Amino acid sequence: MHALLVEDDDRMAQALTTALAQRGHTVRRAARALDALRLVHEAEFVLLDLGLPDLDGLELLRRLRTVCEAPLIVVTARCEERDIVQGLRAGADDYVVKPFRMNELMARIDTVRRRTAAPHRSRADGGGRPVRTGDVEIDVAGRTVTVGGVEVRLTRREFDVLAFLAARPEEVHAREEILDRIWGDVFLAASRSLDVHVAGIRAKTCRAELVRTVRGFGYQLGAPAPDGERWGDL
Repeated sequence: MHALLVEDDDRMAQALTTALAQRGHTVRRAARALDALRLVHEAEFVLLDLGLPDLDGLELLRRLRTVCEAPLIVVTARCEERDIVQGLRAGADDYVVKPFRMNELMARIDTVRRRTAAPHRSRADGGGRPVRTGDVEIDVAGRTVTVGGVEVRLTRREFDVLAFLAARPEEVHAREEILDRIWGDVFLAASRSLDVHVAGIRAKTCRAELVRTVRGFGYQLGAPAPDGERWGDL
């Protein structure tokens, strides 16, 4: 599998390149954001450092997500909760803080690679018919969401979560079930990844009740009113 490594530190880049090559990956390295944007079209997955010399890494992440759907893991020294949340909301599939154990990072890469099948599972679970709740329509086959007839852009992972809930709207889904089906890793239950993506769905659709929280258990597709309250008003 072809990896794009976006890392400006030579020693770190060499260590990651060696570890990836030993596992059968081919690696192209970009030390600058502009090079990453040029090379990303060839990538099957991306490792992205946020501390780049020519552009803030979070801004690069947002730009990459406009042109590339390849699985992406942020690998960075930024460990503040705000940075982690912003990275996940911008479209990162995982967020690893330096220093890290190389074997753990390689395991996370394997998990992210398995996730690429998640959209196909979502389509199979959801069938071909769009799901409607309130004024929200979820077209699982077309991977689109509309609110009041207006399309809302979700990240790939946000859509996968919503489509999974929409496939069986009458059921409450445990956090571990969602993490296993969408992320391929129940141990992410200790992270905020799922919560961040649920918050993103609510904020972007302006329908806070679209995803209903069942405290201590998980989530269910909700039934927002057609004139649902805006997230910022709650």
